[in-house]
Parts: sequence; structure tokens; C-alpha cells
Amino acid sequence: MPSSPSPRDPRHRCRIVLTGGPGGGKTTAADLFRREIGERVVIVPEAATMIFSGGFPRYPGDAPRQAAQRAVYHVQRNLEDTQAARYPDRILLCDRGTVDGAAYWPGEPEAFYADLGTTAEAELARYDAVIFFESAAVGGMAIEGGNPVRRESIEEAVALDARLRAAWSRHPNFIVVNHQPSFFGKIARGLEILNGLVNAAG
Repeated sequence: MPSSPSPRDPRHRCRIVLTGGPGGGKTTAADLFRREIGERVVIVPEAATMIFSGGFPRYPGDAPRQAAQRAVYHVQRNLEDTQAARYPDRILLCDRGTVDGAAYWPGEPEAFYADLGTTAEAELARYDAVIFFESAAVGGMAIEGGNPVRRESIEEAVALDARLRAAWSRHPNFIVVNHQPSFFGKIARGLEILNGLVNAAG
């Protein structure tokens, strides 16, 4: 864990990302952890769910997908910065991060960063740790859940999981919570890792 705040925001304390393919359990883990640990952390909700559930259209084709990911990127950044400013003494627990857009962008990830006027290195540097929850689809299990905007098939979820892992694995503090038959066991493992990171952050 870095011992000093990032220069991007002098009020910043620590940002931990929970990410992974669809149906990985990250949102469940974030909600459970927040209830357990209380006000030491503040949740940054998933921007894509907010945008799409709010009516942003999801059309096929590269141009609409690119427009959607631009919107998600900017909302994600501003959600994080708003929470950092509002709760400067708390650890930010981010339900996905800006790097996720590189996996959802049609084409090569480098085109995503170029389009947004940033780099993979700059976006990864926004975060102090990344916990990657591998999708249940990797084990051939269904990924239906409580998110009404999720529409991926098992095959699409596996492909997204791989793209997301490739995008985030360059982070120096990248930790994987592998799929396992027991969802409760997987969540417990994720919470154990998360608790260790939060305690290390002080």
C-alpha cells in the first residue's frame, strides 16, 4: 500500500477497486463489507449500472458502445472524486473503476485510453489495490442475479472476465479471488482479503 496520498488529490486517503467479470460477487462483497466495517469505508457505486438503469440507451454497433463507455468513464471518475472530497478520512471502496472501460470498449484497449485523453498507467495509478472477483461463468455457472441491466451470456461473461483481468493485472497490487463452487466461500475469501487491505491502510 502506498504510504502517502496520490498527487491527483491531496485529500485522497486510499482507493480499493472491486472488479471482475459479470456474476463475480463484487457488489455483494462490497455491500457486506460496508455493513460490517461501518464508517471506515465509503462505497463508490458502479457507474455503468447507474447510467443504464437511468435510461442511457444501449444500442449495437461500435459508435453507440463507445459513447456509452465515455459516459461511464466520466461518471466513474466524478463519483470517485466526489466521494473522496466528501469523505476525505475514509477509504474509498470502488465498485469497478475507470480501467474497466478498456475491456468494454470495442476494439483494442489502447484506443479507449487514447479516445479519453489518458493512459492505462494514469488510470491504474488512481487506485491503491485491485481485488478481481473471477466470474462464476468461468466455472460454467449461471450469472443471473439482482442486477437488471446485466445482459451478458455465459460465453460473453467469460470473454469479458478475460479482458478485464488483462486490463487490471498490470496493477502492482492486483489480487485475484478465483471462482469456486461455493459462492459463500468465494465471498468469504474476498472479504478476508479486503479486510487485510483496509487494516493495512490504517
